[in-house]
Amino acid sequence: MLESVRGRNIVVGISGGIAAYKAVEVIRRLVDAGAHVAPIMTADAHRFIGPVTVSALSSEPVHTSLWDDSSPIPHTRLGQNADLIVVAPATARVLAAYAAGLSDDLLVATLIATRAPVVVCPAMHTEMWEHPSVADNIATLRRRGVVVVDPQEGRLAGGDVGTGRLADPDTILAAVDTTLRASCDMAGLTVVVTAGGTREPIDAVRVVANRSSGKQGHAIADSAARRGARVVLVTTTDRPVGAGVEAVRVDTAAEMLTAVQAHSGGADVVVMTAAVADFRPAMVAPNKLKKEAGMAPIEMEPTVDILAELGRAKRPGQVLVGFAAETDDLVENARGKMQRKNLDLVVANDVSKPGVGFNHDTNAVSILSRDGACVEVPLADKHTIAAAVLDSVVAVRSRT
Repeated sequence: MLESVRGRNIVVGISGGIAAYKAVEVIRRLVDAGAHVAPIMTADAHRFIGPVTVSALSSEPVHTSLWDDSSPIPHTRLGQNADLIVVAPATARVLAAYAAGLSDDLLVATLIATRAPVVVCPAMHTEMWEHPSVADNIATLRRRGVVVVDPQEGRLAGGDVGTGRLADPDTILAAVDTTLRASCDMAGLTVVVTAGGTREPIDAVRVVANRSSGKQGHAIADSAARRGARVVLVTTTDRPVGAGVEAVRVDTAAEMLTAVQAHSGGADVVVMTAAVADFRPAMVAPNKLKKEAGMAPIEMEPTVDILAELGRAKRPGQVLVGFAAETDDLVENARGKMQRKNLDLVVANDVSKPGVGFNHDTNAVSILSRDGACVEVPLADKHTIAAAVLDSVVAVRSRT
């Protein structure tokens, strides 16, 4: 199961919870599987487990301080060299500091100083786990692409029973294995992603637009970059992009078409997440139309169907993914779109349902492929949806 860790540099962070002793087994099994393990202990972790034990089982001595380490900048060295960081246990304090970017100790500073995938394994009493502040911090970290291994239900410190028990080592190691495999399964690929809703001008200030926020497309772009791809994101939004993502900013459908055609020819994967206007005003007033003068009827004309153009130009081996926002006959309409536009995958969502689609932080989708398969992804944050979409892309590529 742990073949993926062989030869990898893995940082194991241990924070101050009673479950700190379980980190010893995680470290031992990672080292036995061939990983180089660099351990970090917080000051509070020393109250539960001895650094000698951790150092003896790891690949190098335990790191404990920003100031007393052999390296003058230990957080930078550890963060840059890591292929993955796993924090077990992750206390409420560490989760809060990581979510807020408060790099006041070596562990959190290292988490902020890395571009490697991160797995956090929370452990705390049930009341703490269920507190709104902890829930908000967990949601923030998930949105950023951090893998969260949820705590289990069982016996807690003090004899209580409830949810908050650190996941067992098998579960933690399975998450490490899955994350490492996903972190490189798109290495060497060029991925073009579109995001946001186009804005078609009526006059100098007014536009015809739609409700797309671009969140899903940006999540897919960031996720593809974390999995090793070179990513070009053609977006109508001003949202920041993650490391490894080249952003091309556009407004109209025509501008998006030009940008996509400039980058899609050599792309291995094209994911058309953007909500592109089907129609635009046939005439655009050069100045602002004054309300006092009244508004004449606006004649509309069709825009170029970017997805259909990509389908016609698709070369052998290229994977083309379309999105279908529907309000009825979801699967039937999505399959029709797949056939008409020569798509390999269609990601369909019913935007009439609560929490789904435009302007939400969540989504629920059906991922349809040409072989008739359909993967259902229930309501989840958009980074989870992005991971599922890219999993399907990787599966399609493995069959070609």
